[in-house]
Amino acid sequence: MKIFIVEDEKEIRKELTLLLDKYGYACASSDDFRNITARILEARPDLVLLDINLPYQDGYEVCRELRKESDVPVIVLTSRDTDFDELLSLNIGADDYVAKPYNPTILLLRISALLKRTAKANRGQTYRNLQVNVARGSLSLEDRELILTKNEMIIFLLLLDRQGQIVTRDELMTALWDNEEFVNDNALTVNISRLRAKLADFGYQDAIVTRKKQGYVLK
Repeated sequence: MKIFIVEDEKEIRKELTLLLDKYGYACASSDDFRNITARILEARPDLVLLDINLPYQDGYEVCRELRKESDVPVIVLTSRDTDFDELLSLNIGADDYVAKPYNPTILLLRISALLKRTAKANRGQTYRNLQVNVARGSLSLEDRELILTKNEMIIFLLLLDRQGQIVTRDELMTALWDNEEFVNDNALTVNISRLRAKLADFGYQDAIVTRKKQGYVLK
């Protein structure tokens, strides 16, 4: 899998390249940012790591330009660690958001998870008689659509990937871990409750089963 690194700081770009190469990814990058969108498209990567603070145009603009031409998965890397920046990143078409300084292990997990979700979405994933649309963040049945939040979709996809098996709370919290901030136990409970309620309202009251002191099972 090829990853295009859009990072103007040479040392960070080198560090990311060494890290990704070590774990089996092919890397591409450029130190010319005047036509960076065209260079990304020419490289035909499987995923883009996109810094926000770039010369000539910021990462938000680059992401908007990319989305006009491609659905390639994009993870935004930025030192602007605020809820507004995360929301803005996702609203302009990014698939995920990691704040600097990044944790290498978590970054690798987020890359792997996004590539897996993208591959499954391209194959056309389903749950019972529902169509899973990862790009839209929704589940659909004929003309009805159930919109999930980013965290709800991450939880649902992990449960779906192991349907019929127990997924522990620790595994779910790791999947939701955003760089330095670990999702706490209460936040996970709230997300599970909201997801369960949405599925129930859509006609799937028994979808998520709690296994006491073990985790959750998607039936």
